Amino acid sequence: MATAAKSPGQDMPPQGGYNPLTWQRVKLKTVFNKKLCLGLYVVTTTIGFTVYHINWKEVHRDAVEIRSARNAILPLLIAERDRAFLKQCRINRDEEKELMKNVPEWEVGTYFREPVYITMPNKFHEPNYTEFMAHADFYEATFRILRRHFY
Repeated sequence: MATAAKSPGQDMPPQGGYNPLTWQRVKLKTVFNKKLCLGLYVVTTTIGFTVYHINWKEVHRDAVEIRSARNAILPLLIAERDRAFLKQCRINRDEEKELMKNVPEWEVGTYFREPVYITMPNKFHEPNYTEFMAHADFYEATFRILRRHFY
C-alpha cells in the first residue's frame, strides 16, 4: 500500500461542538386562522347560494317556457296523429278492396256480407292494433309494439 493516496484525515466535529438536538414538538405555522376560515366559509357559502338561486330562477323560467310550448303544440300533434291514423285506415280499406275484388260476395267493411258492428252502423269504429296493422309486415308491426323497450 505504498502507492495509496494520503487521506486528509478523519472528519472531526466542528469547533465548539454540534448544536443541541431539538427533541421537543415544533408546531407548524398556521396559514389560516379560525377567523379567516370562518370568513372564507361565510363568503363562499353566500356566493354559492346566490349563484344557485340565480341559476334556479333561470332553469325554472326555461321549464315554464318548455311546458308552455308543449301545451301550445299538443293539439296540433294530436290532430296530426289522428290525421295519420285516419289516412292509414283509408289505405287499409282500399287495400282490402283491392285484395278481395275477385271474391264474389265480399263487401268492404263487412264479414261475408254481415256487418261487424251491428249496434251502431253509422259510426266510426276504431280498429284494434292487429286489424290496423293487418297489411303490414309482421316484424314491422311487432317492432312498433315493442319499440318502447328498444329505445
